[in-house]
Amino acid sequence: MSPSQASPDDAGTAARPKIASREEFEQQIAILKEEMELLKAQLARSSERSASAARKAAQSGAENLREHGEAALHELRAGARDVEAQLMASVREKPVTSLAMAACVGFLFALIARR
Repeated sequence: MSPSQASPDDAGTAARPKIASREEFEQQIAILKEEMELLKAQLARSSERSASAARKAAQSGAENLREHGEAALHELRAGARDVEAQLMASVREKPVTSLAMAACVGFLFALIARR
């Protein structure tokens, strides 16, 4: 037997099932189509779950950032109130010195603004 002739005992033909008729072939195609539709539906559900998980993670991250931002803003406001209280106490203790410093700062701003 020559290499170009295929024998029924070849490994390639033994691994492949033989289709006896056109009807069986059409049935297998129909089964494949159904399986592809099921796979398509599973992929759609999977992508919906992934999108939902990503949306939840983004919302959680945004909420976390908002909370940290509010905390930082609260700390800034508290710090500004402390500075204001210290400034008011300094002005009450030394009003003449505070007035002289304010005049100097005003003079410096005027010089800078003139240029």
